[in-house]
Amino acid sequence: MSVRSAILSAVALSVAAIPCAGQAPTAPPTAPAPAQAVVSPEQARLLKSAEAFVRHFFGWGADIKVTLGPLGPAASPDFYLVPIQVTLGEQVQTGEVFVSKDGKTLLRGEMYDMSADPFASNREKAHLEGNPSKGPADARVTLVEFSDFQCPHCRELYEELKAVEARYPQIRIVYKDFPLTTIHPWAQTAALGGRCAFEQSPAAFWKVHDAIFENQDVLSSENVWDKLVEFATQAGLNADTFKACLSSPDAEKAVDANRADGVALDVNSTPTVYVNGRPLVGGDVETLDRFIDFELAAKN
Repeated sequence: MSVRSAILSAVALSVAAIPCAGQAPTAPPTAPAPAQAVVSPEQARLLKSAEAFVRHFFGWGADIKVTLGPLGPAASPDFYLVPIQVTLGEQVQTGEVFVSKDGKTLLRGEMYDMSADPFASNREKAHLEGNPSKGPADARVTLVEFSDFQCPHCRELYEELKAVEARYPQIRIVYKDFPLTTIHPWAQTAALGGRCAFEQSPAAFWKVHDAIFENQDVLSSENVWDKLVEFATQAGLNADTFKACLSSPDAEKAVDANRADGVALDVNSTPTVYVNGRPLVGGDVETLDRFIDFELAAKN
């Protein structure tokens, strides 16, 4: 019995190491044990009861370590949000469940406060400032794309977004790096190239962005550096400044900050798009159009 199959049926997961959409998942990194906090005797009994329930429900024997807690606030005042970690050998997986304060109910999935905007938190976590964008700064609809230059599905979305932009010139598009370095060996370098182009000229970023995706099939770990310099030069950027930036810690910090934003948003494949905070994994264009239409109508 694998931890992954057990946990996938038990809790909603948030996995940090994930593949470009459509590729086989990579093994998640070992997760730290949930932080321990002082609990009352009543809370300790509730956690023990919840552990006994999930063990019985999913048939997790003594060979599987189950750790629940600490108890946290949930959208409903009648429930606790409870982190859960399951370990089998060296395999570790984490997630969350909800347990009622009276100890009678356990919920899987997500819980929302219907009095609040369910996507407000996503908009706050996206951190758009200081990232490449195009379209009106005061647009009523903002599309945020977490992308990987080496991901073939991201290239497909790049092509499809051309038509989306033509249909909706009034929207704003923001690009955020999410290079999947475990499966895409030159994605990080390409992300650095995009960031360095942006630092020299925000407008030139999109020229380099387009050139990377247009030449994705010929790029490799061996030639990506030279190709990026070539793209930057063609975009009118200073080659020496661009080369220096490629090796700078500032560029790497900017890319890492974008990746951290994606992790905070539970991005688990590329491309992942947010339309005014509403997530769309994979960037299906029909669904994307529907989300944009909905948001435009809602803002009227």
